[in-house]
Amino acid sequence: MTTLACTPDVSLNNDNFKPTRTEPLKVVFAGTPEFAAVSLEALIKQQQALNISIVAVYSQPDRKAGRGQKLAASAVKQVALAHDIAVEQPETFKKSSAEGLAARQTLQDYQPDVMIVAAYGLILPIGVLNTPTYGCLNIHASLLPRWRGAAPIHRALLAGDSETGITIMQMDKGLDTGDMLYKVSAIIESDDTAASLHDKMAELGATAIITVLQDLPHYQAQAIVQDDSQANYAEKLVKTEGEIDWTQSATVIERQIRGLTPWPGAYTFLAGQRVKILASLPVNASQPTDKQAGTVISVGRKAILIACGKDNNIDTDVNSEKPQASTLAITQLQFAGSKPVSAEQICHGNQLNDGDQFSKETK
Repeated sequence: MTTLACTPDVSLNNDNFKPTRTEPLKVVFAGTPEFAAVSLEALIKQQQALNISIVAVYSQPDRKAGRGQKLAASAVKQVALAHDIAVEQPETFKKSSAEGLAARQTLQDYQPDVMIVAAYGLILPIGVLNTPTYGCLNIHASLLPRWRGAAPIHRALLAGDSETGITIMQMDKGLDTGDMLYKVSAIIESDDTAASLHDKMAELGATAIITVLQDLPHYQAQAIVQDDSQANYAEKLVKTEGEIDWTQSATVIERQIRGLTPWPGAYTFLAGQRVKILASLPVNASQPTDKQAGTVISVGRKAILIACGKDNNIDTDVNSEKPQASTLAITQLQFAGSKPVSAEQICHGNQLNDGDQFSKETK
């Protein structure tokens, strides 16, 4: 297994690379959202160079989306159809149902050599994992075993991780517990949001799976077992995680804003009305306060300064009667029923004033 820090490049990274197989490797790709679609596009472009043939694409059934709630194809399905690749959309692979048995048979009929899985969203039973000759490979957006589960990108940001990356994993019956074939790391920048990091990881995932498919037997022979003691579970996000508790430190809240952008988004309440907090500046440890958490300290053209809870990065002022708490500089927010506005726009209006109090929702 190789661990690298690199700039994403979905082209083959070895000019002298020549596939040793005589027949193309039959690949089935399984994925649903944009994260997976990026890898699928890259693999389609590199089919001849990699000596592979993408014989089928699996994706979640079409779901209702948008204001009209019309059925919409997933990002992966759209890519597959654009390239005339067969698309399968089973609801289940469980052998306890007729549909599941039929889905298993259809997969077997494709006679896949390997199945590439990226954010598919459907549980693959052991019988499915064992169907391809070389098993199923997962493109996972974390440096396993750091974050296993549904939301590794968001959890890395919320936890304040300094780096993350992609792991190509040999799938087994556990949740992201399989042996690691290849890892590639990337720094988490101070201004990264879940949206920007998602895009970086999508490109990095495409690079990683192409690297592995250049010599799959080699990477499988060098696979490394995960250390379960280092694993954390990246739970699926829920909307209520977006509500800001201003008694938390500015550092925690700043991570919350970035880690939950664009969904579910960080929010608070002002006089009973929901206000979305869209962006803030990095925490300035030299700006402590003795104001109550959630208090609007100042409304400036560059930022709106809000009092937060005690931060371990800020020393308590021994000469102060009250503990020194942290502050957060908000640069963009959105009032209910309005468009996003910058701090400067707010400064010229009257929707927010010094001394106003942000709070949690009143039940």
